Amino acid sequence: MRVTVLLGGPSSEREVSLRSGTAVAEALRRRGHLVTELDPVAPGWRLPEGTDGVFLALHGTYGEDGTVQRALEELGMIYTGCDAISSGVAFDKVLTKSCCERRGIVTARHNVIRSPDEALPPDWELPVVLKPVRQGSSVGLQFVERMEQWTGSLAEAFRHDGEVLMEELVLGREVTVGILGQAALPVVEIRPKHGRYDYERKYSPGLTEYLCPAPFDDQVTERIQSAAIGAFAAVGGRDYARVDVMVTASGAPVVLEVNTLPGMTQTSLFPKAAAAAGIDFDELCDRMLRIAFERPRRGPSPS
Repeated sequence: MRVTVLLGGPSSEREVSLRSGTAVAEALRRRGHLVTELDPVAPGWRLPEGTDGVFLALHGTYGEDGTVQRALEELGMIYTGCDAISSGVAFDKVLTKSCCERRGIVTARHNVIRSPDEALPPDWELPVVLKPVRQGSSVGLQFVERMEQWTGSLAEAFRHDGEVLMEELVLGREVTVGILGQAALPVVEIRPKHGRYDYERKYSPGLTEYLCPAPFDDQVTERIQSAAIGAFAAVGGRDYARVDVMVTASGAPVVLEVNTLPGMTQTSLFPKAAAAAGIDFDELCDRMLRIAFERPRRGPSPS
């Protein structure tokens, strides 16, 4: 197939996306596809003539929030991953929670803060987690454990979005579950060697240990995977995603968020889970592309 890989883009996650897209492009070439890499960082970008489909390796705003998906739908172009509507829902952490809660999927207790001058609500106690409502990849994530951290942490979270989600800090084991097609991949457990799993520990080699398959018994593993599939369905997901979950001491899963365009470097968590299921990186990229081509094709949206 003649495939255009979109990578880079204008978001704060540009560098991660460039690495993802380069790895995907190389894998698809090894599988025999004709691949062009395109960085839509500037307005007015155009797909190469003759493109059969687009592999989205973008992360963050523009790439994951439904914007680029709408542009491709207007062209009638096949592309990988969730559609514009479900991408927009999943990128908004508050909307994701609402969708999950309507389906009975447990998420962390939360509150939405709309001003950097707000105080900790009187019915809340520390520790809490602050997250920009519409960001990904732990951008702006803040752990607040002491009151003297509140003002600075809130200001940093607001630097990345106009609304901030405050969640209770769920104690337990942090995991992530890849969804490929309609099936959950093996669970990956995330174990930071020191401190909390934030942006630095996510992207600095050696600071975090990953266990896959995660060492849970079969019953707990099934509960975790079921919660992840439920959250994926709740936001209207299609094709694939990665769902982040906390697992309490009793083995109960608490869904954190749904990532519709997971990282795709050779060391990213989605490919790690696929490898544990016997799917190597090249085959994974090929499957993700072919799933998109199996959908009925729509024509361009009317202008």
